[in-house]
Amino acid sequence: MTNAMQDKKRPFKGHKARHFLFETDEDGRVATITLNRPEKKNPLTFESYEELGDLFRSLARASDVRAVVLAGAGGNFCSGGDVFEIIEPLTNMAMPDLLAFTRMTGDLVRQIRACPQPVIAAVDGICAGAGAILAMAADHRLATPDTKTAFLFTRVGLAGADMGACGILPRIIGQGRAAELLFTGRVMTATEGHAWGFYNALHDGAALPDEARRFARMIADGPWFAHSMTKKMLDQEWSMGIEELIESEAQAQAICMATGDFRRAFEGFAAKSKPDFQGN
Repeated sequence: MTNAMQDKKRPFKGHKARHFLFETDEDGRVATITLNRPEKKNPLTFESYEELGDLFRSLARASDVRAVVLAGAGGNFCSGGDVFEIIEPLTNMAMPDLLAFTRMTGDLVRQIRACPQPVIAAVDGICAGAGAILAMAADHRLATPDTKTAFLFTRVGLAGADMGACGILPRIIGQGRAAELLFTGRVMTATEGHAWGFYNALHDGAALPDEARRFARMIADGPWFAHSMTKKMLDQEWSMGIEELIESEAQAQAICMATGDFRRAFEGFAAKSKPDFQGN
């Protein structure tokens, strides 16, 4: 018997991206997105913004991808929007087009948060402007001691309220620290980022790609349906009161208890073997 909902899914192994690199492990479980304009420290363009948003939106239909690594090529993560391909054209746009652009960029954050796969940012070197926002939007962030993270919007005459920064960043590092970074645009050092909880761990540059993939693989080989539920709860409970969030988690956990993975975990424990999580 065919499953109509499963039939809507498709494998992403072999997917070809136009404006960045996309590759997966042999079994497709871990996908790696690499911003790939190293000569300019991997800035974003109108086209890469749109393609990234479309990709994260479509990952909800992936039959294979269970975790995503987001990285940059050439020793830097992302320098933000390309000065000549984005910033200069924006100075000549009318308000309706500017609003369409800011809604498109905000939608990228929304899709990173909404996709069921945990997203792991592997951040090295420059992580600035919209690049800092991409790191902020991830579920888990790893960096190197040389990483320099800056929410630069005030430096170009703009508000720190960009792509969700005023709502999300304080929840990660606290209101006072977020306010300082968003008002000043100053660099947050890797040491500060780690101490403040923005970065989960720091690794040498040479080790960062492997550490990011190792963590992503651990997630991908775990109870990935339950992981997607954890991600959803972490996201939607921000706006809930205590009564709502307790009830919401009761429902989420009951759903997970009805899965085969829950039974497989018990059977594996009883047999002293590692369970084979299948996401159902």
